[in-house]
Amino acid sequence: MNRLSLLGVFLGVFLGATAARPARGEFLVGAGSADITPTEPVPMWGYGDRHAALSTGTLDPLRATAIVIAAGDEKLAIVGLDLGRSPTEAALVRIRERIRTAAGIGWSFIAGSHTHHGPVVELTDDPGRGRGRFEAAIRYGKQLEDGIVSAILAANGALRPATIAAGSTQLEGFNRNRHSKIEPVPVDRTLGVLRFDEADTGKPLALLVNFTAHPTSIPSETLKFSADYVGALRAAVAEEWGGQAVFMQGASGDLSTDRSGHGDHVAFGRALGRAAVALAKELEPKRIEAPTLAVREERFPFASRVDFRNPLIVAAYGLAFFPELVNGFVAEYAEGIRPRLTVAVLDDSIALVGGSGEFFCQHGLRLRERARVDHLMFFGYANGYHQYFPTIEAAAEGGYGADPQVAPAAVGAGEQLMNTALTWIYQLRGELP
Repeated sequence: MNRLSLLGVFLGVFLGATAARPARGEFLVGAGSADITPTEPVPMWGYGDRHAALSTGTLDPLRATAIVIAAGDEKLAIVGLDLGRSPTEAALVRIRERIRTAAGIGWSFIAGSHTHHGPVVELTDDPGRGRGRFEAAIRYGKQLEDGIVSAILAANGALRPATIAAGSTQLEGFNRNRHSKIEPVPVDRTLGVLRFDEADTGKPLALLVNFTAHPTSIPSETLKFSADYVGALRAAVAEEWGGQAVFMQGASGDLSTDRSGHGDHVAFGRALGRAAVALAKELEPKRIEAPTLAVREERFPFASRVDFRNPLIVAAYGLAFFPELVNGFVAEYAEGIRPRLTVAVLDDSIALVGGSGEFFCQHGLRLRERARVDHLMFFGYANGYHQYFPTIEAAAEGGYGADPQVAPAAVGAGEQLMNTALTWIYQLRGELP
């Protein structure tokens, strides 16, 4: 019995270390994009003082930009959206099924930049959630899904052998902590990039840019769509480097832009884009001879600090925003807060972690310190939206973003998710069973 037990332990360790690794194959990358700007007036996302006011036009187009990576037998889509959040749970399920059926893409990070000048995406044809009042917004839901799928399939159709380089630097004067008043105030100043070039020609394919700062540069009174600083960032990358830029927001729950030395959102975005290009040009892209891509994803249940079954509480939220929007959150949170965690490890050296909410910056900072990989990028607002995830000490300090009204998940939920992400990274690298 002892020998059989030891054999079982050995097999468990061996299978746990190897099961997530795909077969060897060529490393392929493609990029694509699609316009996702609403064509009709719809409610705008992000500022409660707007309530249900409809949009009045467009400052600059909203886009879905996508990178598809094929490594071994796995495909991963990384999608940046000029939206306040990622699609709803039902929409995410439909999008993923479409790209799996059409292109064999089994994994995805689909994330909003968190611009506060995008459309509300939570309205549906269900009673009390938009039907009869917001028909244009309901129609937009289908347009959005089609646009995201179009961008991903365009990227998949452009797959070609690629080289890759990853790098990061610390940027001063681009973001600030808007929450804490207790020194030392945490700030994640990391600018990270993944550079993808055509393997045969060296021509730029795509540049994934990861930075952490709320895109809330434009006044709430402006009821026109805008990508905020992200659109200007992409334009600068296109002009100065040439590849498709995909922006992925970091753990920005408590971080805002610092535009004091840059000007408006356009000047800020262009400056950030130039910094990303400068970093990318310093890197040396390489071929991955035996690419591996390992991914894991789950949803986790947490108790809610807010009783969404209490009609008085729901009515108060409805006054702060508007009832149809709030009813969508109430329906999703009926059984507690269930955020999604997605972790991918590429080439055993690059970790990508996505969380479905507004995580405070120390979550990303601490995870990066503890993961012991060459490069780690944290994507907020990815694959769902479950409000704020403050650190435990931030919840104790209190204030907007840390109080239950907008951070309903149980205190410590963010830490538990980051500990799980850390464990998965070591497991996917074969360092833990």
